[in-house]
Amino acid sequence: MSVIDVKVPEVGESISEVTLSQWLKADGEYIERDELICEFESDKATLELPAEQAGVLKHVAAEGDDLEIGAIIARIDTAAKAPAKTGQSKGATTTATPNEAQVEEEGQKDKESTKEGSSEDASHAKGHPSPAAAKILREGEVDPSKVSGTGKDGRITKEDAQQAVSESRGKSKSKEAPSQEAPASTAEVSSQSMPTAFSREERKEKMSRMRRTIAARLVSAKNQTAMLTTFNEVDLTNVMALRKKYQDRFVEKHGIKLGFMSLFSKACAKVLMDMPQVNAQLEDDHLIYHDYVDISIAISTPNGLVVPPVKNVESLSFAQIEKKIKELADKARDGKLSLDEMSGGTFTITNGGVFGSLVSTPIINEPQSAILGMHTIQQRPVAIDGKVEIRPMMYLALSYDHRVIDGSSSVTFLVKVKEILEDPISLILDL
Repeated sequence: MSVIDVKVPEVGESISEVTLSQWLKADGEYIERDELICEFESDKATLELPAEQAGVLKHVAAEGDDLEIGAIIARIDTAAKAPAKTGQSKGATTTATPNEAQVEEEGQKDKESTKEGSSEDASHAKGHPSPAAAKILREGEVDPSKVSGTGKDGRITKEDAQQAVSESRGKSKSKEAPSQEAPASTAEVSSQSMPTAFSREERKEKMSRMRRTIAARLVSAKNQTAMLTTFNEVDLTNVMALRKKYQDRFVEKHGIKLGFMSLFSKACAKVLMDMPQVNAQLEDDHLIYHDYVDISIAISTPNGLVVPPVKNVESLSFAQIEKKIKELADKARDGKLSLDEMSGGTFTITNGGVFGSLVSTPIINEPQSAILGMHTIQQRPVAIDGKVEIRPMMYLALSYDHRVIDGSSSVTFLVKVKEILEDPISLILDL
């Protein structure tokens, strides 16, 4: 057959539906085999779909459509020939459709620019926005072809997109600015600004699949678990002194900074290995215990919060943890986390402190049974050996499923984590 169907592929055992987040090729455009034609957003990650055959692409589904696995999203006319190249004789013939002619010039530029590079991945990346960047450019009405990418192999990053939108809006404002030769009177400016000041406009946007999934899981965690939260505070004087003393040497040797997250992760992993009930999860009427610690790290992205796990934290060095967290964070913000990288986890750490949160009650990441909430470091007066001193203090919150973890166990866990962080040498010496 000259026309083949393009269907939503199998993307994971637990995934039955995806959202078509973005077309990478225009309707009616001629595509080569293995060229990426669209992006899907699943519950866990963003996925790209390559073309099975070369030909003219005809869209069947639209951006934003929710599609079941196996649903037809497009068709490819494999009998169509490639459009004429630039510089070909005027007498050359082609079976390109009118739609192809409209996109030929832009498509040719894309093809020429993507031929640079040493690999197919690099070829595709150049001038191609990440999912997060693509969303920003669409909302800012900026043409991706006019944006220079600074990411790997020329990929357009989130920062590139934000800068391009900002520059575009700046140019628009300068064009709309009134001439200095005929300034508006104060009364005119006042009357013109009043409608804007009292605007009551509204807009309705469909929630992204990731946001819908996050919402459903948060409600499930609240409704399906016996969740409680216990609090404590930790004096980070010694942790901060440790980082200050060894930071330069750590960076010189490992090429990455020693952050708070690796120290907190190692402290939690040590206590979790000693208290397996906090690292367990409930399945029907059985408890599953783990002899390893996979800590899910909450990462904020433009599309919502994701929690990819760092596996076997109990066996990793501080540098290995920091590098893995950075790798996962970079992939998460570019929408490139794989399903395997999003799966698993026995315990979660979330750091609201980076946004200025003083104290909060985090929600359990099912099917896990506990989550530790870090918060902002605040200089506060505390009593030390009968004297008042100003110390860098952080509130800690442990939310836990009371069906799995007793109150005494939750309090003991948090106290032990606090003790390790206040004496970090004990962690290094495994005491």
